[in-house]
Amino acid sequence: METAEKPNHIGRKIGRIRELRGMKQETLAEELGISQQAISKIEQSEKIEEEKLEKIAKVLGVTKEGIENFSDEAIFNIIGNTVTNHDNSSLLCFQPNFNPIEKLVQVYEENKKLYERLLKVEQEKIAYLEKLMKEK
Repeated sequence: METAEKPNHIGRKIGRIRELRGMKQETLAEELGISQQAISKIEQSEKIEEEKLEKIAKVLGVTKEGIENFSDEAIFNIIGNTVTNHDNSSLLCFQPNFNPIEKLVQVYEENKKLYERLLKVEQEKIAYLEKLMKEK
């Protein structure tokens, strides 16, 4: 049984790397000084000129060879081999980049100010209603 070799579709690899980098076609196009439609055509192309591939690789922050040798399987293997903790206990070790006590105090102060404003509005409403009652 022969195994069919996957074609080396450079355009798809560029698209996949761009997506993994969180970059939109418009952003890549802007960086290269071309239109978004041109990026779409590039991502549909099986082969790309060396010079253009070098420019795209530079914008994506990878090497030309990195694009040529890219495969989703390799990415999944790397992730699978580097993630060793499968019990999600790392979720219990959450380290916020702010002081939770300070945030709590800040929220408390904001709530206090809101309550005081609400109380003031209610007092004004009562005073207005009392004034209306005296006029009658």
